[in-house]
Amino acid sequence: MIGRLKICLLMTFTSQAVVAHQNIETVIVEGRQTNLLGEAVSASEGVVGQKEIELRPLLRTGEVLELIPGMVATQHSGTGKANQYFLRGFNLDHGTDFSTHVDGMPVNMRTHGHGQGYTDINFLIPETVSQLAYKKGAYYADVGDFSGAGSTEITTSKNIERGLVEGSVGQDSYYRLLAMDSIALAGGEFIFALEGTRYDGPWTDIEEDLDKINVLAKHTNSFKGGYFTLSFMAYDNSWNSADQIPSRAVEQGIIDELGSIDESVGGESSRYSINANWKRGAWEGSAYFIDYSLNLWSNFTYFLDDPISGDQFEQVDERNIYGGRLSYLHTGNLLAGKRMSNRFGAELRVDDIDEVGLYRTQARSRLGVVRSDEVEQSSIGLFWENRIAWTDHLSSVVGVRYDYYDFSVDDQVGTNTNNVDLSANTGNANDDLVSIKSSLIYTFHNEWEGYVSAGQGFHSNDARGTTIQVDPSDGNAVDAVDPLVKSFGYETGLRGFVTNRINASVALWALEVDSELLFVGDAGNTEASRGSERSGLELTMYYQFTDYLSMDIEYGYTDAEFSDSAPEGNEIPGAIETVFQTGLNVNFTEGWYGSLRVRHFGERPLIEDGSVKSDASTLFNLRAGYRRADWNVKADILNLSDSNDHDIDYYYASRLSSEAPGSETEDIHYHVIEPRTIRVSLSYQF
Repeated sequence: MIGRLKICLLMTFTSQAVVAHQNIETVIVEGRQTNLLGEAVSASEGVVGQKEIELRPLLRTGEVLELIPGMVATQHSGTGKANQYFLRGFNLDHGTDFSTHVDGMPVNMRTHGHGQGYTDINFLIPETVSQLAYKKGAYYADVGDFSGAGSTEITTSKNIERGLVEGSVGQDSYYRLLAMDSIALAGGEFIFALEGTRYDGPWTDIEEDLDKINVLAKHTNSFKGGYFTLSFMAYDNSWNSADQIPSRAVEQGIIDELGSIDESVGGESSRYSINANWKRGAWEGSAYFIDYSLNLWSNFTYFLDDPISGDQFEQVDERNIYGGRLSYLHTGNLLAGKRMSNRFGAELRVDDIDEVGLYRTQARSRLGVVRSDEVEQSSIGLFWENRIAWTDHLSSVVGVRYDYYDFSVDDQVGTNTNNVDLSANTGNANDDLVSIKSSLIYTFHNEWEGYVSAGQGFHSNDARGTTIQVDPSDGNAVDAVDPLVKSFGYETGLRGFVTNRINASVALWALEVDSELLFVGDAGNTEASRGSERSGLELTMYYQFTDYLSMDIEYGYTDAEFSDSAPEGNEIPGAIETVFQTGLNVNFTEGWYGSLRVRHFGERPLIEDGSVKSDASTLFNLRAGYRRADWNVKADILNLSDSNDHDIDYYYASRLSSEAPGSETEDIHYHVIEPRTIRVSLSYQF
């Protein structure tokens, strides 16, 4: 179902040159037992390998990102929707201010129907991930849009050592089938993976009816000094949603915590992509084409705006994305034999959006259109990064990045269902900016390294906000938003890698954002708000007791507030103060293996004056398995303690059908953590 095929053969940079003392080399990293001394730019970057991923019990695919220290992935809707992410005091909504790429392809959706930066990784098969590399902060020249809080680059495998067939069953009609293998083909290695998942969920009044299919096909040709890969991914999904519910409906006995107010909400989504990655000598690059669609039905305020038909709405997104990246690495000497590298890069991205729309609906039938636009958004990024080893102990990294954005919005409605003429919202806008990043790195000895880093980042705003003149709901005049929103961050930190057993880091950081993006309950998306300031502390430690026993501990503390004073208050809704995760992992080559994990994230303000807060939540997950020869059996017990804590909380006004017409009630709306569930898997390798 790929529409007009537009492939731009620009290439992408995917790895870093390394200045280690007086030697410059490319390092391939595999996991948390990898020594990043001499490679890392800051204390808060790292890598995770497949060995860590395969031990992690997962309720949803999006929880792969919880392998990033301090990241929390929750859900306020159905399993097919992008997760809700939290990091460094950000309620990232579905991805704003955190950039995600898979095999060089951008995942964040600009000008998306549901929310700016929408990051849905349901198309990913966790078993095919070979590496997850993360960078927190905006100190890296090769990272552009959505980079304030950080970024991650997920890489899928180029080969599979042994073929695998796995079947999984669980409570609430959970079924999953996975098959993957690789073969020698056409002078290279061809891998393929197929995943199918069915799930009805624990909800009392709906069946989630999740029906997901994922496909990965990837061919890699290796040659002297490099490789070339060509990949195809396909994803198709449909589901019903148990959205967030109002506290008063549970307290009054209208529904229980697993119930719904509107039983007809849900979604359908698909993603098809072709991408190429290439490396030869000092050159690296990639090109990609993505065909994406989403139809999402939600109802967060129930009968507040329309006491007869209800407030259900449909968000539509139909687009093609194409582009790529290219980089060149030059190494040489300064005076006195000091080693230096310069990396130059360029990237292009075009979002050709056939429709990004919002409709009023009832039971998924359209009643009228609020807004529907055709959008073309394109960007060009250029970057330069310089690394110099001044002494055996001191090195520097300096980067400069230039980004140019062009927005074109074409209203497709005219007069909408609210009798508002939207033609004035048609228009064009553009913006550009220069970002500067730098780090000083001091190696104390071969086990400890210190960092001082600073950098500018940014996130783009929804293209519709850059040309808007009239509000689609009432026709009032509104101000356009800035196309690009700057951020500035800095941190100092320390990293240690001791006797190949302890991998530890500590970072003190701060971040300023010119304009926050916040969730709006009655619209179901994000809107620009005031500037913000955040600062925090992060501690991580991974201890390998023996070859088969390890432990990880991650702690993050954040102080967050709006940067200006306002009568409503300066607290940032959804800003988590404390995150703590830890796990004990056992992994024998044959025999038993498993992981017991704890995730705690603290209370957070839900409104600006801090008078309403969410409760803290704590979640335990357990995986236990046994390997013997070619066979493997494992059991996941998710939410081991059967906690009824909340996955997510919001505070806004809504109205139930039983409440007086014209009234509204400010209330906490929440989505409960799914009850304890057991899933068992049996696999065979060949």
